Amino acid sequence: MLHCGKFQFDLARPLVMGIVNVTPDSFSDGGRHASTAAAIAHAVQLLEDGADILDVGGESTRPGAAEVSEQEELDRVLPVIEGLRGIAVPVSIDTYKPKVMRAALDAGASMVNDINALQKDASLEAVAGSDAAVCLMHKQGAPQTMQQQPQYRDVIAEVSEFLHRRIAAAEAAGIARKRIVIDPGFGFGKTLAHNLDLLRELETFCALGVPVLAGLSRKSMLGAITGRDVNERMTASVAAALLAVQRGAAIVRVHDVRETVDVLKIWNAVNGSNK
Repeated sequence: MLHCGKFQFDLARPLVMGIVNVTPDSFSDGGRHASTAAAIAHAVQLLEDGADILDVGGESTRPGAAEVSEQEELDRVLPVIEGLRGIAVPVSIDTYKPKVMRAALDAGASMVNDINALQKDASLEAVAGSDAAVCLMHKQGAPQTMQQQPQYRDVIAEVSEFLHRRIAAAEAAGIARKRIVIDPGFGFGKTLAHNLDLLRELETFCALGVPVLAGLSRKSMLGAITGRDVNERMTASVAAALLAVQRGAAIVRVHDVRETVDVLKIWNAVNGSNK
């Protein structure tokens, strides 16, 4: 069970989180939905395509991305979240800044998707004081430098231990386990080999007792494998999402919602769930 504010999911089937980037520089669709009107229209289209959750972000966290000021991020995301108030699915705010978290939750968001796993001062309190869900993600380093030389002794053990500690910290701060999701952070301070290990062993993270989110959509690891440019990775992205679900992912975060939803409908039907 996952509780996102007034929304509840029994997780009888995998959920699809649609990506709404209100940014000029995201790695895949930067600039395409940078205006409030364009972002809202895109979000509504993703809802029609079958998205279960909409993830709104105002700062690119691609490798090498520049930081965005708190105020600029607020100016980008708040009008979109306010414009989606009352929509039929939860809206998630993709941010690591506590002030943005609080403002987004006040504006109607029901989930926080934090690449920093609530490690920044006041982040735990920002979420604990709400009824929102939270996704705790692992990353090594900062977006500006994380892909320069990522190194692990044992990537599965180290990522698992980190996520275990962050779940414990969230619970200690008063965030109920039914509100917590974890993400191993594909592409965030990982080589292709690390990413493939994480995908192969995704069930390890499921054993931590909370839903696992997998974000593989259009990422460079898929380009490294297929040789395709970022906007030619839909097929690879859908395949990766299906592989993640087969290995226990409860949520897949994707750009190509309609195609992913269709594939998972087939998977659900074969596996006895037609919801």
